[in-house]
Amino acid sequence: MSKTKTSRLDKILANTGFGTRKEIKKLCKQELVLVNGQTVKDPSTHVNPYQDEIFVGNEKVFYSEWIYLLMNKPAGVISATEDHQHETVIDIIDEKYKSFDLFPVGRLDKDTEGFLLLTNDGKLAHQLLSPKKHVTKTYYAEIDGVVTEADIEAFSKGVTLEDGYQTLPGKLVILTSGMLSEIELTITEGKFHQVKRMFEAVGKKVTYLRRISMGPLELDPSLDLGEYRGLTQEEVTLLQQANHSE
Repeated sequence: MSKTKTSRLDKILANTGFGTRKEIKKLCKQELVLVNGQTVKDPSTHVNPYQDEIFVGNEKVFYSEWIYLLMNKPAGVISATEDHQHETVIDIIDEKYKSFDLFPVGRLDKDTEGFLLLTNDGKLAHQLLSPKKHVTKTYYAEIDGVVTEADIEAFSKGVTLEDGYQTLPGKLVILTSGMLSEIELTITEGKFHQVKRMFEAVGKKVTYLRRISMGPLELDPSLDLGEYRGLTQEEVTLLQQANHSE
């Protein structure tokens, strides 16, 4: 929304978590909604959420057109806006965000945990996912098999997946090496099941996978699985700048 554009009062209040349009109509009837100090009984009244001062009861309304949520995605939940069989990341967020038409930026497999950005900012999402931007994604993984220096070398050149696709170079760091190895892998692509398929290409199997960062942002360690929080303005700016660094 342009900062000079007006919108219906009930839409603005619905988008800022004050209930459904029916509930907001009731709030207006009860004379609990004030715009610039004046009671507004008609919820269809057009106001400017950036320039007009809006109160619901004693609570001031702060409007934002764009929403950015950082989620620590749990396993068993799919990265989609809707699904008839499985619970989605949209299903587990608070009802107050449902009217914003949020969507996940990229996808994590159903059994993969970790960093997932939810937003309604299509422009930023497109730039973060654009192959031309080479925005990095780093994963922590547990691997069935001994990960070696040879694997580091192979990943640094890019590996050939089972369908013949040659991946871009990835940076593999071995944390522990043994029958069960722990690694971190940084890639700039997001092909379907890419991390798992890259390890399959060198004869090994991923048994656990968690995304720990995307571009300049790391997964917030204070977030338990299934929890999320809004990004700070500084974090949003960092993401936006990451798009222009290539």
